[in-house]
Amino acid sequence: MWIKTIPIETASGSLKRQYEAAIERAGKVWNLVISMSLKPEVLRTSIQLYKTLMMGPSGLTRAQREMIAVAVSRVNNCYY
Repeated sequence: MWIKTIPIETASGSLKRQYEAAIERAGKVWNLVISMSLKPEVLRTSIQLYKTLMMGPSGLTRAQREMIAVAVSRVNNCYY
């Protein structure tokens, strides 16, 4: 099964800006981001949720949050 996506090199408008921000953040555009390319508004909301969970105010350190994400991914047999 394939998910139709918009490649990085043909993105425009809001999607292009989100791809550029992803490159700034992570050095590349991960497939998870590309998988939401047909719905840039959903991608924007997803990225905001991620940033809030992983970088927002919390009693947990960033490293602790990453460890939780890795552990949950492992339990779900999901590559993180």
